[in-house]
Amino acid sequence: MNVEVTPLPGIGTRQDFVARAGRRIGVITYRDGRFELIISRQDDPDACTASIPLSVEEASALAGLLGAPQLVADLRKENEGLTGVHTKQLSLLHGSPFDGRTLGDTQLRSRTAVSVVAVVRAGTVHPSPRPDFVLGGGDALIAVGTTEGLAKAADVLDRG
Repeated sequence: MNVEVTPLPGIGTRQDFVARAGRRIGVITYRDGRFELIISRQDDPDACTASIPLSVEEASALAGLLGAPQLVADLRKENEGLTGVHTKQLSLLHGSPFDGRTLGDTQLRSRTAVSVVAVVRAGTVHPSPRPDFVLGGGDALIAVGTTEGLAKAADVLDRG
């Protein structure tokens, strides 16, 4: 997939790609930190048919919805045939007891035998996060473990 990055002087940057249906889909990142999801008209990829302003939290949620599941799918594919090894996306909700605390504070590995192999935040993958990695509401934690351990880890993240 070819993603084009276009500087918008005085505004920010536009990053977009042409979808199979012929529409250009992208995001404008403004210099002040705002985001805008843009979609072109089908008959004219240079004309915008939809423009949706997004807060930082909304952009983060959308990035997680789109990016983390693909990462999980890729890891699952790599671990096919390994009995007892499962990969799952665990969501850290805003207001979780670990929102704003470190990964080490969760003690997930010692409490659940689950390893966090990556954290996806606002579309950015943070691989192999260290115990001092500070978690934030809206993060997607990509975890590997047993079915039981992953269920327990989800509970720990939700309830503490």
